[in-house]
Amino acid sequence: MLEELLKYDTELFLYLNNLGSESWDGLWLFITEKYASIPLYVLLLFLVWKKLHWKGTFILLVCVALMITATDQLANLFKYVLFQRPRPCRVEAIQDQMRFIADVCGRYGYFSAHAASSMAVAVFLGCSFRSTYRYLPFLLLFWAVIVAYSRIYLGVHYPLDIITGMFFGALIGSVFYKVQQWAQRKFIAS
Repeated sequence: MLEELLKYDTELFLYLNNLGSESWDGLWLFITEKYASIPLYVLLLFLVWKKLHWKGTFILLVCVALMITATDQLANLFKYVLFQRPRPCRVEAIQDQMRFIADVCGRYGYFSAHAASSMAVAVFLGCSFRSTYRYLPFLLLFWAVIVAYSRIYLGVHYPLDIITGMFFGALIGSVFYKVQQWAQRKFIAS
């Protein structure tokens, strides 16, 4: 059963990865870079400050830092300790069938820290602002999906890496949203 799942995962990866073309490669390389999201982060930071002011913004930023650390470390645990599933760009059997355009190819890929972190941020901030900015959660989820797909496009993650990363990211984002709500009540309301 696991072999069958991995076979379908590889087939879906090859299909999605081969949808790319050279004319779009630069865009997807840009999207996957963490620095590409800086304008979005600056806008979100402004919205956070506007809603929560200095003390509330500080609490939220501490929660975000802890959340990103948690998603990154959980992804590393899965990649290097629990599963050690090679990235597609490391599998010789499919290298001649795929497009690899990333600058580097890490060793293991299950699950994607990019997908987990972007989904965690999207869920966390989407929940935080859903009453203030009605469409923001949907825009953030769209952004998270685009960042996650970029990893398949570049040839560094399978779809299952992405789906699992997004699942854990959503879970961790939800947990830290609750932690942030508690901290805001405890330290701001008192």
